[in-house]
Parts: sequence; C-alpha cells; structure tokens
Amino acid sequence: MAKVILVDLVHPNCSQYNLCLDARISRLCTFVGAGAGEPVYVLLGQRAASAAESPSATEASLLENLRRLNRHVHVLTGSSEAAAVYSFKRAVDQLDATVIDVVSSGPRQAGLRVYQERLFTARYNFQYSRGFESAPCPSGEPPLTCTQLAAIGEQIDTFLQHLPAVKGDITILKSSMISDCFSHGFTTRKGGISYINTLTSLNLFSSCRRQDSPAEVSENLRRLGLRAGFLPHQLHLPKVNHASDVWVMSKAAPDSYDGIVTNQTGVVIAAPGADCMPLLFTDPVRKVIGVAHAGWKGTLLGIAMATVKAMVLHFGSELTNVVAVIGPSVGPCCFTLDQDSARQFLAIHPACVRDVESPRPRVDIRLTTRVLLERGGVLPQHIHDDSVTNRPSVTLCTACHPDTFYSHVRDGLDFGTQIGFLQIRESTPVRGHTAPVDREAGESELGQGFRCQLQRGDADAEADEACDTSIIGAAPTLV
Repeated sequence: MAKVILVDLVHPNCSQYNLCLDARISRLCTFVGAGAGEPVYVLLGQRAASAAESPSATEASLLENLRRLNRHVHVLTGSSEAAAVYSFKRAVDQLDATVIDVVSSGPRQAGLRVYQERLFTARYNFQYSRGFESAPCPSGEPPLTCTQLAAIGEQIDTFLQHLPAVKGDITILKSSMISDCFSHGFTTRKGGISYINTLTSLNLFSSCRRQDSPAEVSENLRRLGLRAGFLPHQLHLPKVNHASDVWVMSKAAPDSYDGIVTNQTGVVIAAPGADCMPLLFTDPVRKVIGVAHAGWKGTLLGIAMATVKAMVLHFGSELTNVVAVIGPSVGPCCFTLDQDSARQFLAIHPACVRDVESPRPRVDIRLTTRVLLERGGVLPQHIHDDSVTNRPSVTLCTACHPDTFYSHVRDGLDFGTQIGFLQIRESTPVRGHTAPVDREAGESELGQGFRCQLQRGDADAEADEACDTSIIGAAPTLV
C-alpha cells in the first residue's frame, strides 16, 4: 500500500514563530530520516511576518532543511487551511495512497481528525505521531475548543460550496407519466464536485470502500437540493440490504430496508442505483408515494410489489391508481448472471433471459419487474420502462452511458451512485386566490444562501410542460 507523510506545522498565536518553526523542522528531520522514501506534505498556517523577526528566518528558508532530506517535499497551500488539506486529499488520491502518517503536536491532532472524518473515508489508514513533544512552544498550545473544532467543519463546508462543478450542470431526468402533484427526478453524474474518475461528478453516496468523502457527498446533495427544490435534511434513503423490506414512514424504521412509502409532505424519499433499479411509485388519487431500490436479488424477492402492497395496506391506495416508473439501470445488453441465478428469472418469464444456453445468460431485470408488477395488479399502461416507446425514456442503460450514469458493472468497486427521488408537492393558498397552487420553494422556505431558483421547465416547476419534457437542464448525450 502506498504511503505518504503529512507534517502539520500550523502554529498560530506564537510570539516566537520562526524560532519554534526552526526547532520543529530540525526535530522533524531527525524523526523522518534521510534518504528517498515516501513523499512528504507540509501543512503551514497563513501568518503575516513580524517586523521583529529576522528577514532571513523565513518559512521558505526553513523548509530548505526538509528538502535536504532528499525526499519529495510539497508545501500545501490554499486560500484557507481547509483548502490546503483538500489539496492534500487530491494529491493522496492521485498517488492512490491509502496509508497516511501524520506528524503533529498533540493539541493539533483533534483538529486534524475533523479533517480526516469529513474529507476522508475508512479506506484511508491514518497513523498519528506526536513528533514535536521535544520542541514545545514557549507560548504554549492549549487544546482546541469545541467551538474551534466546529469552525473547522464550517470552513470545510464553505470551501466546498465555492468549488466549481465538474463536467457541466446538474441534469435531472423526469417521467412524463408522473402527475404534477408530485416532484420527482432521476439524477445523472453531472454537476457535482467529485473528482475521482469513476465518481465524477455528482456522486450521492459515501462508504468506507469509496474515495468520496462525507463532506463531498453532502455538498453534492446540497447542490442537488438547490436544483430540485428540497433541503438535504428532508432526504431519506433506504438502508439497503437487497431484500424486500419496506419502511412505512409513519412507523418505526426496520434495521434495513429497500423500500419506503409515505403520504407525508415535507419529506423527500429516494432510491439509489448504479445498475440496480431506482423505482418510483405514485398514487395521485390518495397522494401516496413510494420508492424502492431493486437489484437482481431484490427483484426476485419481490421488492417492487412489496412497496406497492405497503401503499395499498397502509394508505388505502388502489392498485389501478398506482403508477410505477423504472429509472436508469443496467439493461440486458450489459448484465449477466450465472446459470442457476438466471434460471430463477427464466421461471418468471422466458423473455426475461437471453442467451439461455450461455454459461452466463443475459438477464432483463426491468422486464422482470414489469411482469411481477402486472401480475400483482398494476395496470400495464401505468408502468414506465424501456418498453414504452411513445414517451421519452428514463429507463436508460447505466452501463452503456459512461458520460451520463454510474455503473458498478462497468466501473468496479469504486463506483458512484445516482438516485431517483420523489416528494408530494405542498399546496398553499395564494392571497387573492381561492384555489390551491403549488408552493414555490423560494427565500421564505429555503432561506438566504440556499435559495432554489426555479424556472419554467426546471426540476420542480413544470406545470403544463410536464408531458413534453423528460430531460431538465443540460441535455446528456444518450446516443
């Protein structure tokens, strides 16, 4: 495993700054040792030079001692400490390093751990050393307070909010089959800040195995919320277990579940996908919504109908009123299974499996979902999938469109995640009108600094254009 060394020389509020810095760099030279080895990254605080300090005792001259170690030494710079640490994160990822030796003073380690938790995942192994105990600061270094630690998190958020989007603007696919009384969409991979090749750029999930950090994913969600008209804290995702459990939001949540149903306003429910199907369900009569994450295992276990049945059982939906939309997912052109697993799909319907005699037949999880929904009582004309040719498609193959979607099949373990999201529109009376109208998510609801600027044809303001518009924002290349 590749390793790097991060040296923290941030040393604020010191009356003898350069003398302390000189002592710590001398200590570091002994601690790190000479000769070629792991690259060294030096984190320095921004500080104006004092008139009492010798002009020769500059940070640049002091760092020459490090360069004499015959190592690759890099001084981290940026508009803020968060910017400098973020540049370090990018350098680590470019080297594909996972082991990070941190050399710092004891009081500074709490602050560095905030950066670790927010900008890195458990994929990275941090090892902390108190390398400056023999070179204490004469001014003293008190421990960081809770307020100071919180300020680090705020600085990280502020820095990420000002980063430019990678690969264009956020694009949201929409189904013309879903009623205007609901706001919904399927995200693509455009418009976020994620920079790892397989995660660029609007990755919406962070895990211990991936390189995208919680802070980066949170910023992507914030930008999506601005575009789609919701606040990040309103969003609810399943605790996926590739089964058929469904959470009814009016009840206690199970430990894991792949479906969510509700009749509540003010919440956004969403299903993740990166080849697995994000399924959206609406009942415009009872104003009930549901989402489901459906991989091949969940499909066989019946997650789609389990979600519909929860809408019927708990909220009184009629099967004939339910609309089902299958979002971007891997098609039979790109998805294969072993013979034993494929036979289970073949038993549902012969058309669900292609190249049956192949060691790895091609499986159509979308068609399987349609078959199971129709058998369960959902009307065929109320299902929007890739078999529907008279409407713009939202059931595109994720593996076939690398510029538009994430794909586990195509990209491997460090893959990104897109989502299908759904919410019930809230209606409020407008002064001078008796009929209810859709409430626009403006300054009064979202607050200054998080304003959702909605325009005609945008993600949460379509009205009469809904039946004619399937792609909102910059149009992706789909051919």
